[in-house]
Amino acid sequence: MTNATLSERQIEDFVRDGFVRVEAAFPRAVAEAGQAELWRMAGVDPDDPASWTQPVIRITSSVAAPFRQAANTGRLRGAFDQLVGAGRWLPRLGLGTFPIRFPHRDPAGDDGWHLDASFAGGPDGTEPRINLRSRGRALLLLFLFTDVGEADAPTRIKVGSHRDVPPFLAEAGEDGREFFELCRAMDEAGRLDAPDRPLALATGRAGDVYLCHPFLVHAAQPHRGSRPRIIAQPPLEPVAPLQLARADGGYSPVEAAVRLGLGLAG
Repeated sequence: MTNATLSERQIEDFVRDGFVRVEAAFPRAVAEAGQAELWRMAGVDPDDPASWTQPVIRITSSVAAPFRQAANTGRLRGAFDQLVGAGRWLPRLGLGTFPIRFPHRDPAGDDGWHLDASFAGGPDGTEPRINLRSRGRALLLLFLFTDVGEADAPTRIKVGSHRDVPPFLAEAGEDGREFFELCRAMDEAGRLDAPDRPLALATGRAGDVYLCHPFLVHAAQPHRGSRPRIIAQPPLEPVAPLQLARADGGYSPVEAAVRLGLGLAG
């Protein structure tokens, strides 16, 4: 296993709360190089508010050096091993799509509570779906490429909400449930924006990364600050789906959290 990044307390917090922040997970200089690449790709001047014509734009990144470097630091590899298991996850070549949020008078219209789909399925093979073994997603990752304060549209997190999800998936089998249908069912049951789940904000410094359970309920929010905010939110892909009945009891923290949501020990 790679050198440990997280303390035992942080791992316990991840199982209970559904996320952990790794501070300085990648160098600030790498974040700044990534910013420069994204501004070039977006055609936006970060110092000219007149160029901020939309509340959010999404840029699909290349495999340019800053994004490869950010995704593959020793600190992150160590944390992936601790939360998912050594040999149970696939290295990332890049960071996928970057939502860049701007202070803007118009609503973005994308700030509803949800959990991310992880694979395509259904009758035509194109429906966004989620199943109990989290096929296709070992973790949700939030890479901060700019400093993010409370006014800078930090991702909102429902603390502990990942433990509410397994009962909604338990009877759905390997096919799982369609993303929107699952969110509606949880909302109708009062578990999507659950009033008993505290709110946390994914704030931090450029170079911090939040490692989130794949079932964590989260949401965007409007930007009320003064500077654009850049994050990446790719999945960490698994080698295989979660195993929830291991003969040796060697459950990863991600698997242990799902079992906790199902009322199982360990």
